[in-house]
Amino acid sequence: MSRPDPAPAATGPEEPLRWGEARARWVLGATVLGAALTFIDGTVVNLALPHLAEDLGAGSQSLTWVVKGYTLALASLVLLGGALGDRLGRRRTYVVGVVGFAAASLACGLAPSVEVLVAARVVQGVAAALLTPGSLALLQAGFAPEDRSRAIGAWSGLTGVAGAIGPFLGGWIIEVADWRWAFLVNLPVAAVVVVVTRRHVPESRPVGDGAPLDYPGAGLLVVALGTLTFALTAWSGAPFLDLRVGGMLLASLVVGAVFLAVEHRSSSPLVPTRLFGSRVFVVANLATFLVYAALGALFFSLGLVLQVGAGRSPLAAGLALMPVTLLMLLLSGRVGVLMERRGARLPMALGPLLAALGVGLLTTLDADVDYVSGVLLPMTVFGAGLTLLVTPLTATVLAAAPDDAVGLASGVNNAVARTSGLLAVAAVPLVAGLGGTALTDPERVVAGFGAVAWWCVGLLLAASLLAAVGVPGRSGTLRKGAERPAAHHCATSAPPPGVRPVAEQEPFTAS
Repeated sequence: MSRPDPAPAATGPEEPLRWGEARARWVLGATVLGAALTFIDGTVVNLALPHLAEDLGAGSQSLTWVVKGYTLALASLVLLGGALGDRLGRRRTYVVGVVGFAAASLACGLAPSVEVLVAARVVQGVAAALLTPGSLALLQAGFAPEDRSRAIGAWSGLTGVAGAIGPFLGGWIIEVADWRWAFLVNLPVAAVVVVVTRRHVPESRPVGDGAPLDYPGAGLLVVALGTLTFALTAWSGAPFLDLRVGGMLLASLVVGAVFLAVEHRSSSPLVPTRLFGSRVFVVANLATFLVYAALGALFFSLGLVLQVGAGRSPLAAGLALMPVTLLMLLLSGRVGVLMERRGARLPMALGPLLAALGVGLLTTLDADVDYVSGVLLPMTVFGAGLTLLVTPLTATVLAAAPDDAVGLASGVNNAVARTSGLLAVAAVPLVAGLGGTALTDPERVVAGFGAVAWWCVGLLLAASLLAAVGVPGRSGTLRKGAERPAAHHCATSAPPPGVRPVAEQEPFTAS
């Protein structure tokens, strides 16, 4: 692939994209396919873990790092990635992200050892941090104000379809081919995205204020999350007073405190501390942390227990996730309507309760489980609860933020969700007693899954209680003109992005 064009000099504004035009369809297609790369990858890799463990001889800690390496880089850098797109050009940053994601996917697919695979996954996460914010931002910047909502609605629906078919497609690829193709399949899709983006997507940049980007904050966040993740991972095989556990936990706390001090003093902070002056914003993000920790631990463990513990195929493991993504795709818009009429507190309290019931039904999963009643039914209940929760949760975050910071609030909430998933996966071997090679031992995986499932139930119940006592009855109802969640959302790694109202769009220059 050729190098992306340098960011163009500012010129006069190009004619905005209009719905129904050929060039608008090209832009929509490029952004949907780019987002689909990360949506599908998030589910496929979990399904591939038992097979790559057997092929590469990976133990429990190495397997978790295959997931954590990617999530650590993405969670730490996604806010910086969005800022870089604003500063250097959204198309340029987006293309660099897609090219980097493809190159890292190739390295993953050809990895001769688990160490090389983990390193490639970290690079893939860095690229995703550039790619993820740019997909929707290109639509917001390029379309005419009167067509922007329609374009974003189409984007959310089409990416929702991609996320829904991801588990099925991933399971089928792994079953009929090899785990390496779970990564290599990204290459042709990425090539199409790069070609279409370079030919048909206009470059755009807001008029910047010249404030420096918060590189120190981004670096401190990487170190704080990295040391905490390392400590949680090591804890499954070492005592608390071991330097790898207690020492790393202490280091994480110290670096985290320095990060907060730097953000408080920065003129252009990565995470504006003023957002946390709102009690509702804090409560909503704490609920996000709890819910997405449960989600991350469950999705990581379910593919393993179905394949390693119950002897099911990768396709069957992938299909187990389908009820969740389909329900979110089909019903999230209706939940949004209900939330605007009745407020956010009720669905934010009932959603985690229903999800906890679904996970509780999974606690008896073993080698003799009936697939329909013991897997699909509980996952349907879990998916219904998650669908009831996600849109009101995101709307509450956006409504609690100041009018000039809704985009930042959405990004912070997205990063919180990814961080909680990262830490939950790191804690799975500790919670389930699955150190060493236990994640490839059928009996220990089945026994450990029960512990993980009950842990997830506790996290979800805590989220329900927090919402019930901390979210005002009507706080989830969006203010007139406020940013709104995507209408059709089914990506399970993070909440839906907010859609900035037309009046709050910055001025753009385009080439």
